[in-house]
Amino acid sequence: MIEGLRVPPLSWDAILALLLAVFAISVGYGIVLPILPFLVDRLSPTTDARALSWHTGLITGTYILAIFLLAPLWGKFSDRWGRRPVLLTGLTGFAVSVALFTRFESVPLLYLGRFFDGLFAAAIVPAAYALIGDHAPSKEWRAHRFALINVAGMLGFFVGPIVGGLALGAFREPPTEAAAQAFSALLLATSGLALVAALAIGRLVPRPSPGRLPRLAERGNPVNRPVMRRLWAIAFVTAVAVGAFEVGLTLRGKYELGMDATQIGTMFAACSLVMFAAQALVFSPLIKPDATRWLFTPGVMTLALGLVAVPLAATDLATAAAVALVAGSAGLLSPVVTYWVSFTAGETQGADLGWATAAASLGQALGSAAGGLLFGITMLPGAAFTVTAAIVLSALVASFGLAQRLHGTRPRGAIASVPEARASQRCPPH
Repeated sequence: MIEGLRVPPLSWDAILALLLAVFAISVGYGIVLPILPFLVDRLSPTTDARALSWHTGLITGTYILAIFLLAPLWGKFSDRWGRRPVLLTGLTGFAVSVALFTRFESVPLLYLGRFFDGLFAAAIVPAAYALIGDHAPSKEWRAHRFALINVAGMLGFFVGPIVGGLALGAFREPPTEAAAQAFSALLLATSGLALVAALAIGRLVPRPSPGRLPRLAERGNPVNRPVMRRLWAIAFVTAVAVGAFEVGLTLRGKYELGMDATQIGTMFAACSLVMFAAQALVFSPLIKPDATRWLFTPGVMTLALGLVAVPLAATDLATAAAVALVAGSAGLLSPVVTYWVSFTAGETQGADLGWATAAASLGQALGSAAGGLLFGITMLPGAAFTVTAAIVLSALVASFGLAQRLHGTRPRGAIASVPEARASQRCPPH
């Protein structure tokens, strides 16, 4: 919240509209994951498994790369012009882009379509988090609402892969024309969901008066820049792990374990449940928001351990345990980083959250591409996981001492106390 600016907490109706927006873009991303290898098989002129795995990883990475390129800009736009118009633009553009994706019938167009999907999706998360931060009357209020945003994202990622996998689960070979039509129907439904979210944002999120829009600061607070860069580094490395893990797990399931789309989608759904449980715990009343700063180092170490364990797992139980380690630690690190970025940011909260999203998106893009490229290396079995684990361990440098640096941190700009927030609710909406 900006110094000198007192605003009431967001209503539950507005919070629900934000949750729907985040859920919609998560579904739009996740619904493609179990289907993409089969879709590439159908549209690609080659049958070489290594080339197909490269396309799968690179197309997935293209979506995330677009978020990396655009999220900081969307964040700056939201600082200058407000969160609401950025959310509306992003959701409307995402709906149109996803609908057009159903018409693409070549691999190059798949790349183009996923780039535009990511371009508009990049607007949603930074603006949603920043809007909550603008209205936060306390650390606990901020943490709990951030947890709800994370849950909405995880729920969308749970629903997307499992629905996509179930819709095409009967097709063990590259999808037929009927399966392609089923996939198109799913994407059109996702597009409609994004439009519904846009309508909800337009109706339920308050419109700030022109005189009370926060101004974009020329520079952030230099005191917090070193801490902010550490948080961005952890966000980047965590996302590298998630990207490589998603693609590596998809390809391992298809080419090594002989899974169909339903089984792959179910596997991703199980990952989402683990991530949800981790996030629900870390931002529950059992853990104070201040205590989450101690989770960075153990979270990074657990993530690296889980990645190493995935290709070594020889039984279903061992595989499930390794996957749970990766999903749980990644599901813990991502929201904790976001919380502390928002909490330590100043008037450039939207931009700082945009850069955090960009760092995570670049990491996921590189991880997704690396997952596809490393999967075909026969001289180093499991390279998609073991090489990524080595990269994750580099984040230990950023995590050491971070808890001490964050101790006693106060939000940049005055945050209204709970009584002040209640009193401000009697004022005209901003």
